[in-house]
Amino acid sequence: MTAPRVLTLGETMGLLTGGRIGSLAHVSEMHVGIGGAETNVAVSLSRLGVPVTWIGRVGDDSLGRRVVREIRGEGVDVRAHLDPDAATGLMLKELTGPGTARVYYYRAGSAGSRLTATDVPAGLVESAGLVHLTGITPLLSDSAREACLSVVRRAREAGVRVSFDVNYRSTLAPAHVAAEVLGELAAEADLLFGSPDELAHVVPGGAGDGPEPGSAPGDEEIGALARALDPTGAREIVVKRGADGASAYADGSVVHAPGHRVDVVDTVGAGDAFVAGYLSGDVQGRSVEEKLVRANACGAVMCTMAGDWEAAPTPAELEAFLSAGGDPVQR
Repeated sequence: MTAPRVLTLGETMGLLTGGRIGSLAHVSEMHVGIGGAETNVAVSLSRLGVPVTWIGRVGDDSLGRRVVREIRGEGVDVRAHLDPDAATGLMLKELTGPGTARVYYYRAGSAGSRLTATDVPAGLVESAGLVHLTGITPLLSDSAREACLSVVRRAREAGVRVSFDVNYRSTLAPAHVAAEVLGELAAEADLLFGSPDELAHVVPGGAGDGPEPGSAPGDEEIGALARALDPTGAREIVVKRGADGASAYADGSVVHAPGHRVDVVDTVGAGDAFVAGYLSGDVQGRSVEEKLVRANACGAVMCTMAGDWEAAPTPAELEAFLSAGGDPVQR
């Protein structure tokens, strides 16, 4: 049976990655690619067999055409507006060590930041099974924020469920501004994703207390944070805990799934793969426990290869990974 369609929107940029570990002041070669949180999720969902539509804006330029071609080539229904008056945004990824990187963004005034509510066609939200947003897009511009709010309002009116990944980027807005903007969207989400710190950031009234830096929150702390976010217990609050796995607060209780130990090549995009794994299980009617297991596996597999989305696994690859006990080496 075909899963319900997921709709997402946001900015995807050109991506230049250093050809070796080292400062971009000295690296002489770079690899050309693309990346963006929402399309990372979209590609992962598509590979897992979930129909997905992505809406965005790109410049009428070479990088914009690459974005459209790559994402469409992954089976995603692409609704990209070509903007003749603004360039496609750009990311530079500097490899700082084995499995670590520093990312620089050149997106001010980009085509993607010019996303508007009118870019989302009539009927597209209303016919979706789930709408997924991140905290990146509403911080790009006033028009992008209104586009996100408009989509959420339309989803609510049509009875379509909303997923929101806080995904806070401090380079886009100071904490107090982000808390207000992202908190507004987080309050409307049926499924809410984030690290403990990110989730504490969007608690209504700023009343949330995140864990001590470097500490591993227990079930009691996660439960308290989730209740502060949603006293009714009607929503699913999914807590990303990196190598420690993930937890979900649903129906008044906390469910935890351990992470996987893998040889990390690149962590960028792992959080998006995690979200896609969870959402794919959600639209396919899986239990919270099953969704967490799938999400953790997707995030772990993503870390084993370079790129923001290239390592997104298929169901067969996920099954092989999990049947091997989470060992990424096929023997």
